[in-house]
Amino acid sequence: MSVTFSAAIVLGLLGLFLGAGVWIFSGLMLVGASAMYLVLDFNAARIGAIATKVISSSAISWELAAIPIFMWMGDIIFRTDISQRLFRGLAPMVARIPGGLLHTNVLGCTVFAAISGSSTATTATVGKITIPELQARGYDLRLASGSLAGAGSFGLLIPPSIAMIVYGVLAEVSIAKLFAAGVIPGLMMAGLYVGYIAIMSILDPSRAPKYEGEVSAGALLRGALELVPIMLLMVVVLGSIYSGIATPSEAAAVGVFGAIVITVVTGQFSLQLMRDSLMATIRVSAMILMLIAASAFLSAAIAYMHLPTKITQGISAMQLSPYGVLLILAALYIVLGMFLDGTSMTVMTVPIAVPLIVQAGFDPIWFGIYLVIMIEMSALTPPVGLNLFVLQGLTRRSMGETVRAAAPFFLLLCLGTVILAVFPQIVLWLPSRL
Repeated sequence: MSVTFSAAIVLGLLGLFLGAGVWIFSGLMLVGASAMYLVLDFNAARIGAIATKVISSSAISWELAAIPIFMWMGDIIFRTDISQRLFRGLAPMVARIPGGLLHTNVLGCTVFAAISGSSTATTATVGKITIPELQARGYDLRLASGSLAGAGSFGLLIPPSIAMIVYGVLAEVSIAKLFAAGVIPGLMMAGLYVGYIAIMSILDPSRAPKYEGEVSAGALLRGALELVPIMLLMVVVLGSIYSGIATPSEAAAVGVFGAIVITVVTGQFSLQLMRDSLMATIRVSAMILMLIAASAFLSAAIAYMHLPTKITQGISAMQLSPYGVLLILAALYIVLGMFLDGTSMTVMTVPIAVPLIVQAGFDPIWFGIYLVIMIEMSALTPPVGLNLFVLQGLTRRSMGETVRAAAPFFLLLCLGTVILAVFPQIVLWLPSRL
């Protein structure tokens, strides 16, 4: 059976089941089973045996333990006043930069991303404090909400990142090196956002009214003290990984302990907080792990059909340049991002995309960061851009206005991707030092 026909069946089944509103986990399982039956003529017993073997093996990976533990750490912090402390701590530090307090969105999300791992949680946590404050002080709401939409996606790029853990497990690459690879690109994107906000504020000073608060040495010191708990948590978690003292899963456990200590020291600990954070973590973690298991089964079906090899050979025969391959994948991810969340995009595409990328001469660690940025873009594209929904709830503006506000930061993500493609050492330098 030709690769075109096999691929058409798989894509048709995906469109049928996912378009019908079937849960993504169930949809992927049904696509895998149907493809095995229709294309490979496997009987039910054989399909069941493959499913049992693949799902059980994919669900016992030690690296996957980091997902629920990191999510629990982030959810504990989400339920504290850390976002308020971030705003109070960063406000005097950015007051004299063109754009003023608008930069608290970017820097606040950059810092919070280092303990969250979730784009949506980062956007919601920082935004629930900064958006009302910026509105009350007369800042341009369009620039405020757009910068929050873009910077909120740093929850995926700056480690620890749930998306990186999922990719690392599926692509069989070092999660610690992926974490290291995301640091400099994350700071670079933050720099692009800060630069854009500063330029827009210089061109139109009415976008960012002059800061009325105190900007003395004492105010800066008090601001720095507000940031101490979250900075200590970042150092403990990321430092233990990069120093080699702990694996990502072990560092996540240390992070949970640190988050609990913060709630105790700041007087916010309660059994209700622990219960709520644990239940939220169980729900989201179960969803992610089910997607990974279903993806493993679909990947097995695709592998039995030899689709990754045939597609790689087909694209190689087209004699595209490495950047041509990246451009095709970018277009694919932007389209998928309009309809799927980041985890679903990752688990559905990695089995085919990674062989293509390796064939084109790119490092799989580098591609992991590229993929994360593509997922960040999906958070800013309607109709299923999760950050857009969060922003719409915070600002009470229409979806059209929210999309227009986020558009410049979507373009900055595109610019960042081009820079990383031209200068891959921005991604690979730090991992090479581990």
